[in-house]
Amino acid sequence: MKEIFNQHNHYLSYEADDKSDLTIGITTRQGGYSPYPENAFNMARYINDDPDNISKHQQILANEINFSCANWVFPIQTHENKVREVSSKDKGTNINALTEELHGIDGLYTYESDLLLTMCFADCVPIYLYDTQNGYIGLCHAGWRGTYSQIIKEMIEQYKGDVSNLRVVIGPSTSDSYEINEDIYQKFKTLPIDSETYIVQRGQDRYGIDLKQANALLAMHYGVSPEHIVKTNHCTASETDLFFSYRIEKGQTGRMLAFIGRK
Repeated sequence: MKEIFNQHNHYLSYEADDKSDLTIGITTRQGGYSPYPENAFNMARYINDDPDNISKHQQILANEINFSCANWVFPIQTHENKVREVSSKDKGTNINALTEELHGIDGLYTYESDLLLTMCFADCVPIYLYDTQNGYIGLCHAGWRGTYSQIIKEMIEQYKGDVSNLRVVIGPSTSDSYEINEDIYQKFKTLPIDSETYIVQRGQDRYGIDLKQANALLAMHYGVSPEHIVKTNHCTASETDLFFSYRIEKGQTGRMLAFIGRK
């Protein structure tokens, strides 16, 4: 399957055929100032890094995608399924320094232009949403907890338009190399999708789960047309030259920034 993301200096982009005013992408780990292990493009302020490095990286990205940092919005993610609508009053939230604003939020959406929705990732699934009619854009963070708690369902249910107009783009994350135990496997078997289509057994009480596929199936279950869902081929766990991977690097790593905005 042809890769849907295109690579640039510090980020990958997705070009939506039907919406030229959209900016959709995710940063890579390459070409920065952070020590993960060196010259890394870390975008997270909440890990052990010089804040000046993140500020430099933010400005580099802002220049490359032509989207001022003053218009970015960043939530404090907690691996849950809470979703929040944001607007122009939220511009700049948690960009220059972390605050209590938008704490515990793993999904953002807006109907306004000139807002860049952003979130950090290092193996979890970035899910981008947009529509073709009323200017809606959304972004959510789905690790195994967010996938199990069906954050994509929350995003779709809070969307105010006709779901037939909704488009879903699933970005770089782990593939089915992401391992879960028996307890978590049993949790996923309770979801309204066939676990055999995205989970494979690896051994005694060990399973590999494809979170990208799980979220695609959930999006379909809640009404998004299969023709309106696209997935990347990129795997963060097997491409650590390009991406940070929390699992492979045992937590000692940086974070990529996923983003979506509309001019």
